[in-house]
Amino acid sequence: MARVRCYLRVMTAPALPLVDQFQRTISYLRLSVTDRCDLRCTYCMPERQQFLPRTEVLTLEELHKLSLGFIARGITKIRLTGGEPLVRRDVIDLVRAVGRKLGDGLEELTMTTNATRLAGFADDLARAGVRRINVSLDTLDRATFQRIARRDALPQVLEGLAAAREAGLAVKINTVALKGINEDAIPDLIAWAHGQGFDLTLIEVMPLGEVEEDRFDHYLPLPQVREALERRWTLTPSSHRTGGPARYFHVEETGGRVGLITPLTNNFCEGCNRIRVTATGQLYPCLGGNERVDLRAAVRSEDPDAAIDEALNIAMRIKPERHNFAIDERGGAPALARHMSMTGG
Repeated sequence: MARVRCYLRVMTAPALPLVDQFQRTISYLRLSVTDRCDLRCTYCMPERQQFLPRTEVLTLEELHKLSLGFIARGITKIRLTGGEPLVRRDVIDLVRAVGRKLGDGLEELTMTTNATRLAGFADDLARAGVRRINVSLDTLDRATFQRIARRDALPQVLEGLAAAREAGLAVKINTVALKGINEDAIPDLIAWAHGQGFDLTLIEVMPLGEVEEDRFDHYLPLPQVREALERRWTLTPSSHRTGGPARYFHVEETGGRVGLITPLTNNFCEGCNRIRVTATGQLYPCLGGNERVDLRAAVRSEDPDAAIDEALNIAMRIKPERHNFAIDERGGAPALARHMSMTGG
C-alpha cells in the first residue's frame, strides 16, 4: 500500500473549539483503525466474532484527513485504537503522518495495543513521535492468559513490552478486574508492573456487546479491590492525569502508580473530554450511548472539510451528559449491542 498522503488543511478563519452543550471542552480523540483483533478476550467478544468487511473500513488516507480535521478543531491528543491497531497493514504510515502534527496543534499521539505484535513496531512508533502507549494485560499466568484471551500469546506480549521499554516508550498496563479469574493475582501484577517501571490501571468490566460468558459472574467492583490493596499497601491519592478517566494512587511500597477506571461504581462523566471514532467513521460522542454522527459520509463528500466541521458541530450538540452502564443481574442484556472492538478502546 502506498504511503499515506499528507493532506494540508487550509482554514480561512480560526475554527471553533469543540465544546458540548454541558460546556465540556473536547480535546481527546480515540480513533479506531480496525475492528479486527488477533485475540478473543472473553469479556470483549465471542470466539467467532464477525468482523467488518474491509470495504466498510476507512482508508488510512481518510483516517489521516479526519485526524487533521479534529486537530483543526482543538483536539490535542489522539489515541489510535482497535480492535488491535497493529494488525492493520501499513498502520505505521498513518502513525508517521499524524505524528507530523506533533508540536503543530497536536500535543500527544498514543496507542492502545495488546502488544502481541509490539516487538516489531516499538522502534517505529518511537521514531514517529509516540512517547507513551497503553498495553492491555490481565494476567502474568500463561494458562489464565489463554483462558481469558483464547490464545496462547503471553510470551509475545512480554516480548513486546520488553521492546517498548528498550525503545524508550512509557508503558501503562490496562487490566480488567475479573472476579474469580484474576482478582487474587492483581497485587502481584501491580508489583511486577511497578518493578518494570510501568504504571497499571484497573478497569471494571463494561457491558458492551454479546459474549458467551455472563459478565455479571465476573464483575468485580473496584472499590472492593481498592480496599484489598489498602490492606496490603499504602495508597495515596495522586494528582497525576493522562487525559482519560482514571483516578490515580501512589503506592508507597512499590513506588509506582495504580489507576482506577470505574464506569459502574463511580461515574466519571462530569469532566469528560473524549470522543470516539470507529474504523468505519462513526463518531460516538459517548462510549455508553447510541448517539452517533457519520464521518465516513462527510470525508467522502464533495466538500469534506466543510462536512467534517458540520458533523463535529452536530456531535457536540448530541453528546449526552453521562453514560448509563449497569450490571445488576445475571443474564441481563448488555448496555449496548456493539462490542468494544467495534467502538474502539
